[in-house]
Amino acid sequence: MLESLKGAWRYRQFIATSIRHELVTRFARSRIGGAWMIIHPLSMVLIYALILSAVLSAKLPGIESQYAYAIYLTAGMLGWSLFSDILNRCLGVFIENANLMKKLVFPKIALPVIITGSCLINNIALFVVILVVFAVLGHFTPATLLWVPLLTGITVLLALGLGLMLGILNVFIRDIGQLMPIIMQFLFWFTPVVYPAEIVPESLQAVLAFNPLFHLVGAYHSVLAYGQAPSLLALGGLTLLGGGLVMMSAVLFRKASPEMVDAL
Repeated sequence: MLESLKGAWRYRQFIATSIRHELVTRFARSRIGGAWMIIHPLSMVLIYALILSAVLSAKLPGIESQYAYAIYLTAGMLGWSLFSDILNRCLGVFIENANLMKKLVFPKIALPVIITGSCLINNIALFVVILVVFAVLGHFTPATLLWVPLLTGITVLLALGLGLMLGILNVFIRDIGQLMPIIMQFLFWFTPVVYPAEIVPESLQAVLAFNPLFHLVGAYHSVLAYGQAPSLLALGGLTLLGGGLVMMSAVLFRKASPEMVDAL
């Protein structure tokens, strides 16, 4: 793992340039360019905040706002979107960049790092928009905002560790790429992103508790929706799990790396 990190650090300029190139390419020939980075998340948050609140005007305990459901939903989506974006893009990163890997000599670990950097920039843009919209709605929780960078780091650990592992396996077993979208659908609905965990029967809550994202998204809800500190025990467990996944992925990557180009 240390060698992989050293390799990525030596190619840090390549990684930074690739992230910038990816963002520029995305908005190439667009008249307003990078402003779409703000418009896309802003439209999503406004839909949640205005339309869904008007249709689903149910109050949530602990949130004194007519936009309670939209606030709850948006807080959960901040964590879920970062996790799913990194994982889904890491899943096909080596297959999509097969030609690049065959023609150029560079540490392959740079590819998932580039994806993570790009997803992080998008997530930061979404977070800034959420803060602005929350402030407009009269919902602001400055005392707990400092937890967000820690939650972001844990989310990246979990998504990168799992995504890198699946991305490597997907090179050799292409069924994984077909299976994961189905699993992600189940995972989304087994994570309380769009519904409060309290409405789930207690027997099912015990099952949901085995889902790490149950605790991760719950931490986002605590910090952004309820203005409360998240469970330190849960964060500690998630950090250990994320670190373990990254370590396992690094070992798998080291063993599989010499054969990956031949398999592509």
